Amino acid sequence: MFIYIFDVILIIAIVAIVGYPQVNKLRIKKISKTVDNAEFSNAVTGGQLIDLREPADFRVAHILGARNLPYSQFEQSISAIRKDKPVLFYENGKPTISVRAALKLKKAGYTDIYILKSGMKAWNGKTKTV
Repeated sequence: MFIYIFDVILIIAIVAIVGYPQVNKLRIKKISKTVDNAEFSNAVTGGQLIDLREPADFRVAHILGARNLPYSQFEQSISAIRKDKPVLFYENGKPTISVRAALKLKKAGYTDIYILKSGMKAWNGKTKTV
């Protein structure tokens, strides 16, 4: 009996570990559009470009036209983001905090949200550096 319960728990754990990334991908698709550099660059026109990194990273280099709303202060900054314009998020690498920020915006009623797939490290467009 103990072995049976252990087997069931083990199977559930394996399914959760293997299935979570797939569920997370579906969740991301529902709340935002994860796009490459070219699509992101096209969407910037008329959109709100938001750098979710901390101010120190932003000061070193950021995408031209971006404003810094660090994720650590994001909850307090949501009211500064307009609902009638596309919102474009990026961070250093693959999106993690961008997804969390997009989820918060989606819950607040925002609908047009983009996330840069590979982040600032892979960005090949215009940047501002110090």
